[in-house]
Amino acid sequence: MLSMRRAPVITLGGNERSTLSKLAKGRRTPARLVLRAKIVLLAAEGHENREIAARIGTTRQTVGQWRQRYAELGLAGIEKDAPRGGRPARSRNLIERQIIDKTTREKPRNATHWSSRALARVIGTSHQTIQRVWRANGLKPHRTRSFKLSKDPDFETKLIDVVGLYLNPPERALVFSADEKSQIQALDRTQPGLPMKRGRCGTMTHDYKRNGTTTLFAAMEILEGKIISRCMPRHRHQEWLRFLRQIDRECPEAFDVHLIIDNYGTHKHPKVVAWLKRNPRFHCHFIPTSSSWLNIIERFFRDLTTKRVRRGSFGSVAELERAIHQYIDHHNENPLPFIWTAEADKIISKVGRAKAVLISQQQLGPLH
Repeated sequence: MLSMRRAPVITLGGNERSTLSKLAKGRRTPARLVLRAKIVLLAAEGHENREIAARIGTTRQTVGQWRQRYAELGLAGIEKDAPRGGRPARSRNLIERQIIDKTTREKPRNATHWSSRALARVIGTSHQTIQRVWRANGLKPHRTRSFKLSKDPDFETKLIDVVGLYLNPPERALVFSADEKSQIQALDRTQPGLPMKRGRCGTMTHDYKRNGTTTLFAAMEILEGKIISRCMPRHRHQEWLRFLRQIDRECPEAFDVHLIIDNYGTHKHPKVVAWLKRNPRFHCHFIPTSSSWLNIIERFFRDLTTKRVRRGSFGSVAELERAIHQYIDHHNENPLPFIWTAEADKIISKVGRAKAVLISQQQLGPLH
């Protein structure tokens, strides 16, 4: 004769019932603990598992599990989750270590980086496990970030000079971050795009017609953020001299003018150097080579590209230049400067660490 399996009888003392009632009604009690407390209270009233499950909206197996846990361990039995099956923790840790090591120290034989499925086949696990470990450790093999360390022998001297102008500009002087944005293309899309609407982003054709290029010369005054600009068809020393004369006209004569510029050849042309000698109120400060991030005007160029040029459609160079000048005029109506906050010594320290890592990686050799 088969014996029927019976649920354990739950008997509660006064303190136990009071504690469980508070858990079952507590607004800040975790939902899982509220459910377990209700199960135990109903079980203590003599209800069967099937009836309890129907009343609180769960399964009979769940009711039976937590009823049994309370009968064996009391309150401690429902406060902690029940032990789960699956791979032992030590085995999981070994696989995680293997995933991290292969991702960061090795490359696949036929690719530049791992995919989750390719690495899963090598290690012998699921691609979901690979993705979970990558996500937990901030690993993104499909993404890279570009960088370049300056090899300028006067890097620190130039950096300190430029950052000093940003953080402590001289009195009775105007400091400008200046540069050219060359080869801005007047692209005309071959078909009109569709407007954005709910559930669909705006569209634009991938092909276009080239209608010429222009070069934007721009200088941003670092304290107020106002832009002096001019579009010209080329970017030789002749155009740079023309732009310097424009800056000279638009700046009050009582102020010196400090220009933060890059090492482009036109900025150091003999005729430019001669003009600067004849105009001693102009002072040029060259950023280190391969350090365009140090020139604030580059940030303005990026905004101009993303907000006005990249998605535009221009039937001529004149149309493109009008759009550029409209953007700059709108900016100058309520100019906002880009505030430089990084101190020179912190930048030098960070660059030093990057160089040390790069040198150590070169000594170790390429990834296999």
